[in-house]
Amino acid sequence: MRFLHTMLRVGNLQRSIDFYTQVLGMQLLRTSENPEYKYSLAFLGFDGGNPGQAEIELTYNWGTESYDMGTAYGHIALGVPDAYAARERIRAAGGNITREPGPVKGGSTVIAFVTDPDGYKIELIERKSDTGAGTGLR
Repeated sequence: MRFLHTMLRVGNLQRSIDFYTQVLGMQLLRTSENPEYKYSLAFLGFDGGNPGQAEIELTYNWGTESYDMGTAYGHIALGVPDAYAARERIRAAGGNITREPGPVKGGSTVIAFVTDPDGYKIELIERKSDTGAGTGLR
């Protein structure tokens, strides 16, 4: 078994594609339309996505502009070599930093959070050994 993708329902597909490509540096890998069932899909990832890395599937159900956020869902995590530098690149691209970089409570790992246009949280985890390869957050 291997991890393939995480699906997020979004209220505006192009706005979300713009966030994940322009703010986080992902690549739009493929899209599909299903007029019969009134939904559109966009798959995004780093370094070409599957099979090397998992992807994010954005699902737009036609005519649905927002969703209630459940209390069980947490966040997506991305490894970055420098959380402070990633914060600056995200801010410069118009992203919303919702937790400034700093050590996790009770530990020493440096993390930060950014929120996408639909309110989904993305955790940036600083990993000095990660050269940033595979992410747009070098």
